[in-house]
Amino acid sequence: MRPILSIAGTTVGEAIRRRVLLIILLVGILFLAIAPGLSILSARQERAVLIGLTLGVIQLTSVVIAIVLTVYMIPNEIERRTIYTILCKPVQRWQFLVGKYLGAVAALALMMAMMTVVLIVVYAIQQQVYSPDQLAPLAKAPVMFFVQMSLLAAVAIFFSTFVTPLVNFFLSGGLYLIGSAFSSFFESISQSANVQPFAKGIATFANMILPNFAYYNVQNPLINPQQAIQNETVYYIQVTVYGLFYIGILLVGGILIFDRREV
Repeated sequence: MRPILSIAGTTVGEAIRRRVLLIILLVGILFLAIAPGLSILSARQERAVLIGLTLGVIQLTSVVIAIVLTVYMIPNEIERRTIYTILCKPVQRWQFLVGKYLGAVAALALMMAMMTVVLIVVYAIQQQVYSPDQLAPLAKAPVMFFVQMSLLAAVAIFFSTFVTPLVNFFLSGGLYLIGSAFSSFFESISQSANVQPFAKGIATFANMILPNFAYYNVQNPLINPQQAIQNETVYYIQVTVYGLFYIGILLVGGILIFDRREV
């Protein structure tokens, strides 16, 4: 366990040295610059736009960070030959891969936590709301985004074991777009009785194989309280377990491929 934690800690340090956290600072400045301009809207519109805009920026920024942070991890270690120094120690390949992934997730958690704090501060100042009971629900969507980004990072780590960073960037990004935008489409086709068996089979297969990133888009109930999620706690637990299941499969697949790869 110690080698995994050591590699994870080194990975977090590398992420900070790459100045990725500067993106968080710029996003925070963007929040503070845009929020005062929303005063021209009505109270309800102002609240909805403020929450929707800030959560959208958090999610988009996190997607870019998750992909950029992970697609270069394995290839850079091989290109710089630092992997030989690590693997010549009592460190197995699976420990190296898991450590890199956990380091990426820890860096993501740090950056997304900073963005969430900025979101809550901006909302509190703009809406003149300072009660913890009213501010705490704003963290629900970023927490689900974190699970979503952890899944996306696992996808990118998996692809990084056998493709180049550029190809990985488009593969991971494309899979995220498909899993976010077309998951409900595949599900509706697979459950429709009027669709041809061949198309229905393809849709069912795609719905089973591709991770459903749309499960974690829970910002609508925050924007419009009338769209509440039934059994909210149960839903959050279910989608978190779903994400952990896919993450486990992707890490195992990446370990099997990386273990047989010549470096």
